[in-house]
Amino acid sequence: MIKKWLFLLTITLFTSCSNNNTSNKNPFLPNYSFSVDLNTSLPAYSNLKFPSNAVFFPNAGIRGLIVFNTGSGYNAFDAACPNQALSNCSTMTIKGINAVCACDTKEYSLFTGLSDLQYPMKQYRVEVIGSVIRVYN
Repeated sequence: MIKKWLFLLTITLFTSCSNNNTSNKNPFLPNYSFSVDLNTSLPAYSNLKFPSNAVFFPNAGIRGLIVFNTGSGYNAFDAACPNQALSNCSTMTIKGINAVCACDTKEYSLFTGLSDLQYPMKQYRVEVIGSVIRVYN
């Protein structure tokens, strides 16, 4: 009888645990593995030293990366419109503290990645090493 209770307790503990990872599941956007280093000492990325500034990096992710200085850290999002199938117009552009999808002109906050649509922007991990911002998936 004790073995049964121990077994049930163990199963309950394993099934009730969850991880703290953000879900990036989106039927419109595939998952690609990559790692990119952005050196804020270089002129192309020096705007990232200041809060509320964003930079577009075209050579990573699905449609490129949008990296944003929140003031307390950095957010990195894919530039692919999260609520559109991949097409010619599905690359977002930066508009102040928002990203705009060219297909439907919907705006997404670069602080949260959210809009009023179903899927948020696809977010990537960020690590700061000195003056280098590493973005990876």
